[in-house]
Amino acid sequence: MKIFRFLFVIFIFYFLFFISSKDINAQSVSLSLSPPLVETVIKPGKSILIAYTIVNYADPVILSAKVLPFEPKNNLGQIKIKEEFEGPIRFSLDNSHLKLNQSFFLKTNENQQLLLRLRVPEGAKEGDYYYTLIVESQPVTTQLEKSASFAKASIGANILITVTESGKIEIKPKIVLFEVLPRFRFSFFGKKINFFDSTDPIPLILIIENQGKNLIKPEGEIILKGNFGEKAKFNLIPQNILSQSQRLIQATPSAEIDCSNLSKFRACQSPVSLIISGFFLGFYRLSTAVIFGENSPQISAATSFFAFPIKIFTGLMVALAIGFFLIKRFYNKD
Repeated sequence: MKIFRFLFVIFIFYFLFFISSKDINAQSVSLSLSPPLVETVIKPGKSILIAYTIVNYADPVILSAKVLPFEPKNNLGQIKIKEEFEGPIRFSLDNSHLKLNQSFFLKTNENQQLLLRLRVPEGAKEGDYYYTLIVESQPVTTQLEKSASFAKASIGANILITVTESGKIEIKPKIVLFEVLPRFRFSFFGKKINFFDSTDPIPLILIIENQGKNLIKPEGEIILKGNFGEKAKFNLIPQNILSQSQRLIQATPSAEIDCSNLSKFRACQSPVSLIISGFFLGFYRLSTAVIFGENSPQISAATSFFAFPIKIFTGLMVALAIGFFLIKRFYNKD
């Protein structure tokens, strides 16, 4: 009898563990939140209403919404969300049955509209304020799952707020870096000379700093000119540069580059603004002109590089040397 009791207990534990593990593994979260980005210019003492839609595409889930400030993390457009709320902007939900930081339930393929009200108090300091609306899942546990650990899933939508009484925006941009990443770099009488092989892709970096108190969005182009009259234009992709931050600005690429075969190439080791492909020979000049909307100041920068077919020339020299050696050896035999 004891052996049967033992087997029965083992069976019960196995059954409970299997059911519990199956439930945990089957849980999945897939959410969408729109609009993903809101930019607004607002006067002190005013408020606006933003209608968000959260959709649950996976299993039924309990969610909650909150708003936290963020700041730029690096010059690649990434952000760092702060742990505590700060700033003068006030947020609330206009939904009759929902509040911020209050849980709500969504079935599979169900959606919920979140009516987010933001209000700027009178006397609020002019400038930019950056926040993220975060919707995150809450763990649902049963008595058997209390000791299990659950990872939260979250999704966010950024809110860029410019507070101004007059409606004027401060635009103070500066190009801090406009340079190619060459295969070789030499100094000649104190001047840098960038040198490429003719078949090398040309990686270019453009970093713009926003020294003002309001976000800016650059517009413009990068122009390549060669010594034989070649000319190519590449449009800058408009990207927000938050106040008191820098950002690497990208341009429309002329061709894709496969880094799997060029892992040691410098363009594949760090983000770049533009990669120009082609066959280059001689001296080339790159320039950029950037504006930030109508009647805004224009900033510009330039750089240059030389290109020579080193690989082709080296291969040709080696071929000639081998050919000369074989010919000489053939005549010596005679």
